[in-house]
Amino acid sequence: MPARSAGLLPFRRAPGGLEVLLVHPGGPFWARRDEGAWSLPKGEIEPGEDPLAAAQREVEEETGFRLEGPYLPLGEVVQRGGKRVVAWAVECDVDPAALRSGSFALPWPPKSGHLREFPEVDRAAWFGLTEARRRLLPSQAPFLDALVRVVG
Repeated sequence: MPARSAGLLPFRRAPGGLEVLLVHPGGPFWARRDEGAWSLPKGEIEPGEDPLAAAQREVEEETGFRLEGPYLPLGEVVQRGGKRVVAWAVECDVDPAALRSGSFALPWPPKSGHLREFPEVDRAAWFGLTEARRRLLPSQAPFLDALVRVVG
């Protein structure tokens, strides 16, 4: 069965319209990718875990931000590899410079036998919806459309 993840799409109302906070995945595989590589903060739902609770936990682990609701449901998408992602929007205004990401270990360089630590998320930034659509993984773009429907 494909993995299932949950996440939050932080948004704020700016003079130019809605902005969303996206995160860039850490690690060597994503280091040189930008357009189409960013994501909403998210992570796997543990067996028996409530999806919204998983989203809150994962966002805090990936960013260090504890985002308080209300949480607005945005639905679910299926990513290219088959992973299902369910998301909620949450209005907030956090400083991307305050990002505090958890880390993961990976043998790097490959087959070297050296284990290196990498941040789960190496940066976060606010983007207007047009720019967010360019930066976001294409499979997650429907969350932007849902956000517009939900908050207007």
